[in-house]
Amino acid sequence: MTDSPRFIHLRTHTEYSLLEGAMRVKKLPAQAAGLGMPAIAVTDTNNMFAALEFSETAAKSGVQPIIGCQMDLDYDPPAPGEKPRLPAPIVLLAQNQAGYANLMKLNSCLYLRGDGSVAHITEAELSLHSEGLICLTGGPDGPVGRFLQGGQHPKAEALMARLKDVFADRLYVELQRHPSDGGLPEAERASERGFVEMAYAMELPLVATNDVYFPEARMYEAHDALICIAEGAYVDQQQPRRRLTPQHYFKSPEEMVTLFADLPEALENTVEIARRCAFRARTHPPILPKFADDEVEELRRQAREGLEKRLAVIPHAAPVEDYEKRLEFELGIIENMGFPGYFLIVADFIKWAKDHDIPVGPGRGSGAGSLVAYALTITDLDPLRYQLLFERFLNPERVSMPDFDIDFCMDRREEVIRYVQEKYGREKVGQIITFGALLSKAAVRDVGRVLQMPFGQVDRLSKMIPVEGVKPVSIEKALADEPRLREEAKNEEVVDRLLTYGQQVEGLLRNASTHAAGVVIGDRPLDELVPLYQDPRSDMPATQFNMKWVEPAGLVKFDFLGLKTLTVIQNALDLLKPRGVEFDIGLIPLDDQKTYDLYASAKTVAVFQVESSGMMDALRRMKPTCIEDIVALVALYRPGPMENIPTYCEVKNGLKDRASIHPLIDDILEETQGIIVYQEQVMQIAQVMAGYSLGGADLLRRAMGKKIAEEMAKERPKFEAGAMANGVDKRKATEVFDLLEKFANYGFNKSHAAAYAVVSYQTAYLKANYPVEFMAAVMNCDIHLTDKLSVYKQEVDRLEIEVIPPCVNRSAAMFTVKDGCVVYALGGLKNVGTDAMRLIEEARGDQVFSTLFDFARRVDLKRVGKRSLEMLARSGAFDELDRNRRRVFDSLDALVAYSAAIHEQRNSNQVSLFGEAGDDLPEPRLTSPADWLPNERLAEEHKAVGFYLSGHPLDNYMPALKRRKCLTLEEVQARAEGGAFVTKMAGSVSSRQERKSQRGNRFAFVSLSDPTGLYEVTMFSDVLEASREHLDSGSNVVLTVEATFEGDQLKLLARGVQPIDGAAADAGGSGLRVFIEEPTAVPGIAGLLERAKGEGKLKGRGPVQLCLLDADLPGEVEVLLGEDFPVNPQIKGALKSLEGVVMVEEV
Repeated sequence: MTDSPRFIHLRTHTEYSLLEGAMRVKKLPAQAAGLGMPAIAVTDTNNMFAALEFSETAAKSGVQPIIGCQMDLDYDPPAPGEKPRLPAPIVLLAQNQAGYANLMKLNSCLYLRGDGSVAHITEAELSLHSEGLICLTGGPDGPVGRFLQGGQHPKAEALMARLKDVFADRLYVELQRHPSDGGLPEAERASERGFVEMAYAMELPLVATNDVYFPEARMYEAHDALICIAEGAYVDQQQPRRRLTPQHYFKSPEEMVTLFADLPEALENTVEIARRCAFRARTHPPILPKFADDEVEELRRQAREGLEKRLAVIPHAAPVEDYEKRLEFELGIIENMGFPGYFLIVADFIKWAKDHDIPVGPGRGSGAGSLVAYALTITDLDPLRYQLLFERFLNPERVSMPDFDIDFCMDRREEVIRYVQEKYGREKVGQIITFGALLSKAAVRDVGRVLQMPFGQVDRLSKMIPVEGVKPVSIEKALADEPRLREEAKNEEVVDRLLTYGQQVEGLLRNASTHAAGVVIGDRPLDELVPLYQDPRSDMPATQFNMKWVEPAGLVKFDFLGLKTLTVIQNALDLLKPRGVEFDIGLIPLDDQKTYDLYASAKTVAVFQVESSGMMDALRRMKPTCIEDIVALVALYRPGPMENIPTYCEVKNGLKDRASIHPLIDDILEETQGIIVYQEQVMQIAQVMAGYSLGGADLLRRAMGKKIAEEMAKERPKFEAGAMANGVDKRKATEVFDLLEKFANYGFNKSHAAAYAVVSYQTAYLKANYPVEFMAAVMNCDIHLTDKLSVYKQEVDRLEIEVIPPCVNRSAAMFTVKDGCVVYALGGLKNVGTDAMRLIEEARGDQVFSTLFDFARRVDLKRVGKRSLEMLARSGAFDELDRNRRRVFDSLDALVAYSAAIHEQRNSNQVSLFGEAGDDLPEPRLTSPADWLPNERLAEEHKAVGFYLSGHPLDNYMPALKRRKCLTLEEVQARAEGGAFVTKMAGSVSSRQERKSQRGNRFAFVSLSDPTGLYEVTMFSDVLEASREHLDSGSNVVLTVEATFEGDQLKLLARGVQPIDGAAADAGGSGLRVFIEEPTAVPGIAGLLERAKGEGKLKGRGPVQLCLLDADLPGEVEVLLGEDFPVNPQIKGALKSLEGVVMVEEV
């Protein structure tokens, strides 16, 4: 500390005071040092999120960190019947290790009550955990200050006396002055005199603070907008809201000396407190719970037994001695590094998961390179079979924690976490906090809202900010790159204000949540090592330090990841059991020809890792024949390495000779066709060519991958000297080093690629050998995603698998398989929910429903919900009980009321004289409206399913459209492979997305479908303007399109659009043959044709024949009607819908 600092800031809010503080932790030490302050405190509101990060950052900058927290104290609990009062803040600063420990305990008190109350501590908790803490009374808005503001001096004095009893000489009376033009704010004016008098009367020291929220006074307005974002308020609203003053900035000691010239001791005490708080939070080596008394011996026992079991069932990739030698080598490193406990803990919860039939992935990340992990069943990849390196995982020359990323079945991951909680103690297991930042687009939207700008304008401005990768660029960069944004700011003052505020608040933190996968396990209650937080939506506490700082604090992170693909695989295996097919997916042959044929033909929709069109294109070119090809493809298919895919494919398929880098290392690159693909290959080349140890080679790879210039300068001469000692000339050694440098950055972790390639192979194997069960399982995993179900339904059709439509008598809540068909899930309908559908499945049991009334009696329709029932009716799920969908739909209110009355009687245990409860209730009378016409039925079905299931709106138009030389999507795709051409296509519009080009012209992407699939058409402004009225969702149109193939994707550009009815009518008339099985159908047909004849606008006339089918007739009897009638697709569809009509065909 310098000789005579005059003032130290003891109340500072960083960005970790979410949507409140704007002092950035990384810049804070430099700001303090710049003003001559040798120390600074961080006191975020009700949290210690920044404690360790700030402590380390400040210490490295030569500034003394003071660890504190502003905590809300429940200072005036309400009497029974009184309204609760909001708690008020006090400031607590850690003097020593005991104080820091108590701060952490008090943070647990803030969040872990479990009663849903706002974060607060009680006086009793404060008293219990006060040792080692200095307390500042909280200023004018603190608990004592609030009593003084309200004129309640006796209460204020009593509370101050209680605080003095708890803290003795560690209690300081806090004064604040934030003057503006009108003098001090009301709260400060009303409380300061009372504070000073009380301090002198009770012999308590005074301390001056400036409640710091932002770095400079000029940020006040932007910060005010930030507070409005937090509170859902508007900047200019008249109603009361929280307001600070422009004085809440990071003031210099000189400014504070001027402000408190009359109370110099209040300033001196800031320096005294800083001296008393000569403590900082420090990093801690990793601490793990003790798994066994002798962990080294236990690990050796489990590893040796495990390897023996593995070798008994797997094909050996090397002699048994090699396995044993590698195992001993790894065990030695694990023991020297002190990690046996880590391996045992991971192995334990993975074995538990496998024992409880919870699917576990084969491993991911570098952990798959460990034979010990394979022996312990942590991973399922034999590292010798895949040539995976242990040193890529644990490097004996660089001590760092091992890190296994474990994939579990998505649906059952929570069970494994619960097991870990129960085994080690709930207080020793926690999740890890994450923070969401206010990025540029969100900052513009939020600031625009609090400035009350029109939503459309703010939305437009936000969309002008470009996205790079997954994140939007900063507002500053957007203004530099986007002339339209600059123009908007220049033209309108409010836009300029919005962007100015946005730049000042972007990057600040806006919310806390929990990491999806990270779990920490301690050997003691977690709040003895880190402060804890609890997300209101979770029943499990989380560390207040994020992923980056939780490990330096001494906790070890375990990743419990949920992988949907494992759920798909397990579901497919479950669906196979009813037909007696059972096998272990981990033991399937890796040389299955059907699987490689599937890969080579790129029919990989829903196959893990290879679903994208780019991957499919690569598969077609590669024509994989072994698992190594899939491993290489997973590694290569990324920006950068992707450019090597053509070479790999050409060399593999004999179209190009394999390049040789140097004979010494050619065998290392043999499996990847002479290309460096993996980081492990970089390590092996350094080992073989330049004599590196694998540990040293891993350090080289890291230095190259991270582009650490200093390290590289040391490594180059070492590599060249080692290579020359092995007979490689200097020029070649330099060339290889340069090549390694390029690929160390490009190269992919082979362990990770191999693990994911195996999962990919497992899904491909299931699809190739058991397509029905596999596709049903895939649809189950995306049951709530209509767009995905639509793609999968198309794939099911392509595989020529029959789909049984939704039906209350045949469908389950989930997708199932019956007699080689996929039975559509009731839960797959929109807005129904699988839980509600399970009620139907359970009520049905083994006995199908016979009528709608039987359905209403057995299923509690009120619990199912009217909206769900409407979707069932629209989809045709009641067709087996009543074919008239409109009648079912219109009768739902009556059926729900009938069902409710029966279930109420049943629940009240009333017994009817006539049998079961409700049997004496009369069945409601159902209306008898005409059923929906075919196109109406399809439109209603589309509302329920999200796509067309039982037919397509264009089905009746197809013969007429064929005559107009309209091609289907399938035909266009086949023909476009031979080169670009122009044709006509028909489509039913599902959506239209309009955009503006940089020149300001409108264009659109229109999504359509025909009976053979879904497609998208691009439409430029001239065509769009001329045809917009025909492009609403549900419209049927004929388009003139230019079709081309780009890569392996069909691109369609519209040149013209016309309504389908006009196009079909122009195709000229044909005749209709109507097959009738009931005489009652004849009057309906006659009435319909007469009405059609009367509508002059209906074109396309032709002859109509009736074909009578009846057992009493001597065969089919045909009757030709005496005149021509309109015979367009609409008439054809209407005739089909009449009762007694079996079929209508064109002749």
